[in-house]
Amino acid sequence: MGSRRNARVIALQALYQYDVAKRSVDDILTFDWLEKKHDAATLEFSRKIIRGTIQFLGDIDAAIASQLEHWGLDRLSYVDRAILRFSTFSLLYQKDVPDTVVIDEAIDIAKIFGNDDSYRFVNGVLDGVRKTKGKEAVRERGKSSSVPSTKKKKNS
Repeated sequence: MGSRRNARVIALQALYQYDVAKRSVDDILTFDWLEKKHDAATLEFSRKIIRGTIQFLGDIDAAIASQLEHWGLDRLSYVDRAILRFSTFSLLYQKDVPDTVVIDEAIDIAKIFGNDDSYRFVNGVLDGVRKTKGKEAVRERGKSSSVPSTKKKKNS
């Protein structure tokens, strides 16, 4: 398993603890709960994902919830919710990681840690987040682009 995959699995475990056991971020980020040693790069990537996910949790949960029909976040399994949260963080805030990589990694992790249908569900939700993200980016570019005024200025 690659370093970034390991980092995402650690993020899954950390966000699960944050959600279920209500452990503090500082406590989780000590990584004293890990059974196996990991290299510094893996732990740093995990920290980045965990901190970012928790920092932007409101926006992340809103993005996920917008893709759920007749479901609330509270109805999702803890594992699926954690995978969706860190993956949505990556889709929305980690510009250096391609969307296809984020979604493929989430699907693979869901196949390992989720139930039999988790990977399909995770794929559908994250694809919706990805598509919505693209539409929002186009809207934001439209807002920020200035259109020259056709009105002539009066000389004073």
